[in-house]
Amino acid sequence: MGQFEGKTAVVTGGSTGIGLAAAVRLAAGGAHVFITGRRKAALDEAVEAVGAARATAVVGDISDLADLDRLYDAVRARGRGLDVLFANAGSASFATLEQTTEQHVDQIFGVNVRGTLFTVQKALPLLNDGASVILNSSVRADDGVAAFGAYAASKAAVRSFARTWANELKDRGIRVNAISPGSIDTPGVDAITRDAPVGKEQFAAGVPLGRIGHPEEVAHAVAFLASGQSSFVLGANLYIDGGEKQI
Repeated sequence: MGQFEGKTAVVTGGSTGIGLAAAVRLAAGGAHVFITGRRKAALDEAVEAVGAARATAVVGDISDLADLDRLYDAVRARGRGLDVLFANAGSASFATLEQTTEQHVDQIFGVNVRGTLFTVQKALPLLNDGASVILNSSVRADDGVAAFGAYAASKAAVRSFARTWANELKDRGIRVNAISPGSIDTPGVDAITRDAPVGKEQFAAGVPLGRIGHPEEVAHAVAFLASGQSSFVLGANLYIDGGEKQI
């Protein structure tokens, strides 16, 4: 029997990259995983990767509250509550201070801050006592990568949420923690660095292990925080960064 047998999980942004790797890992441990994303075709492929018997796809954007309601209606219909929530979905793009527009800020903060907040808030009635909530922050919240200011600030907000919500939900035995992935080889990183001032090679050069990470390496950390193995971990921020912000 897997460590997540009989458990129900939600992974937002679960169609590619870190979210997909986490969904695969949780399902391999026995969980039934609800995954979200904005593109149906990508979600359909993700369900096949996770395993059709272990996954339910719900098309939606976390910055749209009606889409979040549809997600949690589907979870509610399963009738087993929610044991693991990985609030992973996010948005990233480069813009210097001079280049930053109202639209850029609204997009980044609308998904990463507002979307994350309501992803967790709307899950509260479904979260079983003892559930685990994991927020996806970033090592970029700790550095000053040029033209990444709005993204870095949004991820710093996510880290702050983890501390506050851990304190608010601890009496229900619900553990809230954050992860801060470093430079990870995902389709999303490919997309934002294609014409950006900083590419994957530059990010890799700053990692003591000499490479960028793989989504599966982040997924192992998510599984740890989702499981009883992390029963005494609360309000923490787990770096999965190859030592980038550690040494």
